[in-house]
Amino acid sequence: MSGAPQLTTAARDPASVLFSDVRALDPRAGIQARCDLLVSHGEIAAIGEPGTISPGEDAELIDGRGELQLFPAFFDPHVHLRVPGQEHKEDLETGTRAAAAGGFCAVIAMPNTDPPIDSAPILRSLHELAAQEARVAVGFLPAISKGLRGAELTEMVELRAAGALGFSDDGRPVADAGLLRDAMRYQRLAGGVLALHEEELSLAAGGVMREGPTAARLGLRGIPALAEATMVARDAALALAEDARVHFQHLSCEGSLAALAAHKSIGAQLSAEVTPHHLLLCDEDLLGLETALKVNPPLASAADRSALRSALREGLIDCIATDHAPHAREEKEVPIEQAPFGSTGLETAFAALYSELVLPGELALSRLIEALTAGAELFGLPVPTIARGAPANLALVDLQAHWVAGEQGWESRAANCCLAGRPLRGRVLMTLAGGTVAYRERSFAMVAL
Repeated sequence: MSGAPQLTTAARDPASVLFSDVRALDPRAGIQARCDLLVSHGEIAAIGEPGTISPGEDAELIDGRGELQLFPAFFDPHVHLRVPGQEHKEDLETGTRAAAAGGFCAVIAMPNTDPPIDSAPILRSLHELAAQEARVAVGFLPAISKGLRGAELTEMVELRAAGALGFSDDGRPVADAGLLRDAMRYQRLAGGVLALHEEELSLAAGGVMREGPTAARLGLRGIPALAEATMVARDAALALAEDARVHFQHLSCEGSLAALAAHKSIGAQLSAEVTPHHLLLCDEDLLGLETALKVNPPLASAADRSALRSALREGLIDCIATDHAPHAREEKEVPIEQAPFGSTGLETAFAALYSELVLPGELALSRLIEALTAGAELFGLPVPTIARGAPANLALVDLQAHWVAGEQGWESRAANCCLAGRPLRGRVLMTLAGGTVAYRERSFAMVAL
């Protein structure tokens, strides 16, 4: 028995737009060419050579001048929208507005809210709220354990029937191996994916940043890489034994990658994500004690960062997820030992990765687009694509645009971005999500017919 996975967004008028002479890139669809692309009533109606498609009477004309890029819009399988109970940090409207500004057409929200998302009535109420407020489609991963306490399983079959995409105690590991094994068996009945935050709490307790020379220099208690890697190894073995579908969240170290590769090679149903900040930053960046860089798992060594980049290039890591974790300003404006973990990331993800990995030649642009959209498939959802008849989930990007992260403020309610102040290349000008215009960059001038 399993329910249908559910994404929800607020109803808006379907878009009719002609993207004239844009550079379309969709590696899954085998598209890399200059073209005209017509969106009519929210669907991709036609794709043709530049100058061959007429917009008709109702379509808005966007002239790409042979320069602007058109990608499938991105999908983020790991965000924190702080609803219910923490709306002073973020809510469905501001969080999905930030997502749209970053080129995302859909996101999956985590359950570590107040109260946690651990029952069907709470899940249904969130879908009802998303139908009123969400600018892009939102799905939810309810908790594996009641109250995120790691002691008793939630009613996974009931939650799945209410639209759950899977289950996660994100923010907390499932410390009890027996309980996780039971969850894996229950999953076979319920369906969906188990998304795991991997952290051995007895090793990590009290840590502020990654254990190593930088932590020692700063006099801060460190979290060893083993805190993550040992849990990945344990849970990969459990997944193999139980034939469970498991997704590892925000991997950060070489030891985790070794366990992932070993168990994937012998048939475990595993996937994994990496965040932009773990790909771009390392523990040495914390020498300034900037609390926006305090994340969990912590920023790792330069060697770990290099291993993560290789794993993404080679496909061992399946997708990129931001782990967008907004906090109120006053919560982060404290000494680093007292600050909560977490950074926002939806609005900077593409530009930061394009600027610091694609432009220097460390990652192909096509692989970046694959990794930014792959999360949908991992959770049983259609992958955004550029294809005739497909829903218009599109991101229009100016790869030549220069901007500074946060210089003009944020669409998110929160400002705790670990990349704030960073000069970036590549700006999302427009996002179509589910066939509607979800975002337009403020300075982007449109010509309407």
